[in-house]
Amino acid sequence: MAEFSKLDNFLHQAVGRVAPSIVCRVEQRDELLFERGYGWLNPASQTRPTLPDTIFDLASLTKLFTTTAFLRLVDAGAVRIDQPVSEVIPAFGGERIIGGAEDPISKQPLPADPRWSGQTVDAATITFRHLLTHTSGLPAWRGLYRLCGPIPAPEPPSDVEIARRHAAALNAIVGFPFIYPPDADYVYSDIGLILLGFAVERLHGSRLDTAIRDLVSDPLGIDVTFNPDPSLHSRVAPTEDDPWRGRRLRGEVHDENAAGLGGIAGHAGLFGAAADLCRLGRLYLNRGEDLISPETVDESVRQQIISGDGIRRGLGWLLRSDPDPSCSTAFSLDSFGHTGYTGTSLWCDPERDLVVALLTNRVYNGREPEGILALRPAIHEAVIEG
Repeated sequence: MAEFSKLDNFLHQAVGRVAPSIVCRVEQRDELLFERGYGWLNPASQTRPTLPDTIFDLASLTKLFTTTAFLRLVDAGAVRIDQPVSEVIPAFGGERIIGGAEDPISKQPLPADPRWSGQTVDAATITFRHLLTHTSGLPAWRGLYRLCGPIPAPEPPSDVEIARRHAAALNAIVGFPFIYPPDADYVYSDIGLILLGFAVERLHGSRLDTAIRDLVSDPLGIDVTFNPDPSLHSRVAPTEDDPWRGRRLRGEVHDENAAGLGGIAGHAGLFGAAADLCRLGRLYLNRGEDLISPETVDESVRQQIISGDGIRRGLGWLLRSDPDPSCSTAFSLDSFGHTGYTGTSLWCDPERDLVVALLTNRVYNGREPEGILALRPAIHEAVIEG
């Protein structure tokens, strides 16, 4: 493997400053160029070093797997990208008022936008393209976890408990007010991807974890999983000492809403290693291989929308923008990727046939974002420099 001495130095320096546990993997033209682990899974005692196969809470990178499962169903003729969501989830249809929401960080109520306050939206006009481009008008976040039942136990929930929590979450989502008319704005929405996950379940005829396993992880030969078995927890990088659950999280999803849904959700909940992410990235760099049609891949990584502040999005994927805090402008303009709140990211550069996975548990000591925001582009620039 290449030396990447500058990259190695950046990652060594980031341990403790950004996250206690870090893995970076770089592949180009299906060849592994770099893969190393840094830090400790028990940082206080500096025991159990982080290894390349350490498992991380992937956070919003889960959205890429939900999207990929959906796109496979599109190719199978089970659904259309521009099909109304209500044709798959009838309870989602009907007139909905435009109102307020909740802030995903502070969890405090947000007032309705005065531009649209009091207007209504016909939810039957919302399509899957709206969900995939975050232009549906659904709020960024609502506290579903407060509506789905008691604080979850450390052990994985039963199938019956997951089904009950999913039903409660869907019942809440179909009653939430919108925050803007569809196509009138762009708001990155966890709620929209949770809804997409429910649609994948109905289209595939099984729960989301089974659907993603059947449609994505098994065909790719990777081991991403929701609610990892306790036998794997010794390989999992711990995350936050969570005040809501009253315990340090290891092998439990960090995201509260995903936890409230029983650990299985379309927006967050998957755990995996860097090699798993790179395999997913290569699927798109290789234009779908035998799993997704080249036309569907091209559509997914094509610019679908650009926000008022310059954020470009495909279908599920974030596209490199200029400026862009999530990746370096050293990457080509047609690069695509995604980030996760726990400190994860995956970026693919078709011009260089390059894929970079960066996994961290930056929320171990809290949720301050500055460190990871600076680290991601620095790592990408170091990769380009070699």
